[in-house]
Amino acid sequence: MANCKQCLISDAVPEIALDANRVCNLCRDFNPQEQTQAEQGRLEREHDLEKALKDCKGQAEYDCLVPISGGKDSLYLVYKLKVEYGLKVLAFTTDINIPPIAWDNIRRTLGKLDIDHLVYRPSDKFYQKIFRYLLKNQEPRGAVYTISYVYAPLFEGDAIKLAMEKNIPLILAGYSPGQPEPERMLYEFSRKLICEVDWTPPALKTCGEFDETELSRFFNPNNYPTGTQFPRYLAPYHAWKYNQEEVMRKVVELGLVKSSKHANPIFSNYPINWLLMYSDLKHFGYNPYLPEFAALIRAGKANRQQWKFIIPIVDYMIRYKVYLGKEVKTSLEWLEISEDDLVINQTQGAYDPPMSA
Repeated sequence: MANCKQCLISDAVPEIALDANRVCNLCRDFNPQEQTQAEQGRLEREHDLEKALKDCKGQAEYDCLVPISGGKDSLYLVYKLKVEYGLKVLAFTTDINIPPIAWDNIRRTLGKLDIDHLVYRPSDKFYQKIFRYLLKNQEPRGAVYTISYVYAPLFEGDAIKLAMEKNIPLILAGYSPGQPEPERMLYEFSRKLICEVDWTPPALKTCGEFDETELSRFFNPNNYPTGTQFPRYLAPYHAWKYNQEEVMRKVVELGLVKSSKHANPIFSNYPINWLLMYSDLKHFGYNPYLPEFAALIRAGKANRQQWKFIIPIVDYMIRYKVYLGKEVKTSLEWLEISEDDLVINQTQGAYDPPMSA
């Protein structure tokens, strides 16, 4: 296996080929005209976002709801909304598997900005059950995809339910460009998705492992009366210009986090993510987040030199379960499974969340 010398993507990634100069096909096919078209789309989204941020003011006790998990992007987002736009922000956290460093970030940021914060702490048992089932029954795109695209609709649905309870017109998520899957969300969850589609993954309904109470944790707009007003759900970083390194620098400069370590997603991410990366490294031979970071590098939104240094270290920690990689063992113990249980045995798309169209 080898990595592209420009964007760092591995030739182990499907459909990636390196030439004799060790440059990948994605970098070779890079088209400046497409960047121009992408910038035009971003400007259109930015115009819509600015209008939405203006229109949401004064409609309810809070102007907007922001889901936060302690990472740099959501923390910088609440700063911009509160300080630069003068919005009354309600921060919201679904407290599952959030590490201490992320909680320190949350407390520091919200205390400094004087922002109200609601925390939902569901029982661990359901999440242990669903994570265990999904890891033992992965779809071909692996553990990160399988878990993330079942888990994300759960906490996104929590946010929608809370916004509706408090009549908040706008939910603003700290997703960086490329998150989540573009076909599911590019800047905004579609109105059809928010207003018409049951978010429960069909495969979980039919597998026989989960009862109606457990499945009801997923958001379903059909449970609400006809004429119900649903909030918009936007990702501002899909509209604003975004640079990962700049966000990491700003949250430290502004005192929102304690140090550059606290701003680094390697340290603030969910502990179970180390197990997901371990499973995918085991099955595919490359870090599942590598394509995402490589795309940011190609677009000039992430620092190539920084990730050239970090990626091999992260992969080493995962493979050998050392330092932060010890979380692989901790998560296996929490879920009461072994490495042999990390199996791909489902069809592709088995757990796909609802799409935007």
